[in-house]
Amino acid sequence: MNQANLREEISSRKTFAIISHPDAGKTTLTEKLLLFGGAIHEAGSVKARKAERYATSDWMELERQRGISITSSALQFKYQGYVINILDTPGHQDFSEDTYRTLTAADSAVMLIDAAKGIEAQTKKLFHVCRQRGIPIFTFVNKFDREAKDPLDLMDEVEKVLGIESYAMNWPIGMGQDFKGIYDRQTGMVERFTSGGGKKSSKPPVSGDINDPIVREGIGEDLLKQLHDEIELLDLAGNTFSQDRVDRGEVTPVFFGSALNNFGVPNFLHSFLNLAPAPQPRSTNQGILAPETETFSGYIFKIQANMNAQHRDRIAFIRICSGRYERGMNVIHTRSHRRLRLAQPQQLFAQERTILDEAYAGDIIGVHDSGLLRIGDVLTEKDGLQFEAMPFFSPENFARINIANALKRKQFIKGIQELQEEGAIHVFRDLHVGVEAPIIGVVGQLQFEVLEYRLREEYGVKVNIQHLPYEIVRWIDKNEKTVKLLSESSMSTVVLDKDENYAVLLLDDWKAKWLSERYEIEFYAQPQEPTVS
Repeated sequence: MNQANLREEISSRKTFAIISHPDAGKTTLTEKLLLFGGAIHEAGSVKARKAERYATSDWMELERQRGISITSSALQFKYQGYVINILDTPGHQDFSEDTYRTLTAADSAVMLIDAAKGIEAQTKKLFHVCRQRGIPIFTFVNKFDREAKDPLDLMDEVEKVLGIESYAMNWPIGMGQDFKGIYDRQTGMVERFTSGGGKKSSKPPVSGDINDPIVREGIGEDLLKQLHDEIELLDLAGNTFSQDRVDRGEVTPVFFGSALNNFGVPNFLHSFLNLAPAPQPRSTNQGILAPETETFSGYIFKIQANMNAQHRDRIAFIRICSGRYERGMNVIHTRSHRRLRLAQPQQLFAQERTILDEAYAGDIIGVHDSGLLRIGDVLTEKDGLQFEAMPFFSPENFARINIANALKRKQFIKGIQELQEEGAIHVFRDLHVGVEAPIIGVVGQLQFEVLEYRLREEYGVKVNIQHLPYEIVRWIDKNEKTVKLLSESSMSTVVLDKDENYAVLLLDDWKAKWLSERYEIEFYAQPQEPTVS
């Protein structure tokens, strides 16, 4: 393939993640983007339990039961000449580790805000991760068909709480029961709102130019005056639009709508595709790597076991950073320096997959993994390439896991190992206890519930979870005197991590500081030099 064709293919890719606080409507927005893009024919609202329709991106049974996303899904579809890769991330803060890693694979982010609640804790946390990476952020203010905060107050909140300038691409006309539609600031057109589940009117609302008498009549004088005043204020005192500043993550374009009713979603998608960046260059140990570089390279940002329960498969998600993938090509696994053949890479659509013949920088593909691959591993045609290190998250909740039925020991060990390799849990081995009763560390308590569920449903193993009082883990040098002292202390338990590095579980930061000062022990926030297998 010549350079011009390669550049054209790569420039058509749009790869983004959707971030939000739980219940802001993230999975619903994902579904409506897929519906509008023609990728699915019926959206499964996360509330439509009676009809047994579920969100396409929520493939795990527990997600369907709870109505939340607890795994990251990759969804790809084509629309108007673009190849769109959506990374749907867990909204719940207990799964922020998975979300943070997924954000490294995105070129931009869509920040979803609940119009009634404004900026919430998890949104703020995830926003700052995107900000640190300097990626463009687009804002969709959802649920304006319900009672909401004043839109000017929401714009002000975005700027004050998040510290980023905002620019309204469209503007809501009313809210809640009086929600009449949205006004497009670029075109002067009004799109009138019709509720999907509301009462049907014999006279449908009319969309069109704001100066059209029929359109104005349908809105009413009071809301027209309010719209005029607010737009005038935005034009005079609001921020100016700048594509360069959007690209640098300094200004966020803001859109209003209702994802549940698919209102404002088409407008948002059209604008987003025009404004969002194509795949961006990446920092490496060999300098900046351009996506149109002919040499193929990518890295693994996620591993998921048992996506297909019938086959007990294990899929590694790869973000392609440069070049072109061809079916059956050979690549080098840089951590082991082994040559691998990527025989059956798959285009992912949540749980559904199709075999790919080719893929380009910006695409997310899945490959079968026999156990060699780890999160952060690099696959490339030229050995020695390394991308920036994946973010490390130290667990804050700990529990000892005991198998209920000793005859299931083999399945238990396999399940713990595979879930550890996914990055879903941290596994520690007590120096005085065998592998049948490991200590598990997680970021959030809900992960224990998911662990128990997945061991039972995917591996046929029932377990007992004994919660431990420790709040932090620190790594230590392999020193016989230090290990003995901390092993005998009532404040700590010495363990080995997955790479046989010595670590210590501690009750809290204060006690860690006291032990460090009292016995001159140096604690590390993460492993210093993990053993490479």
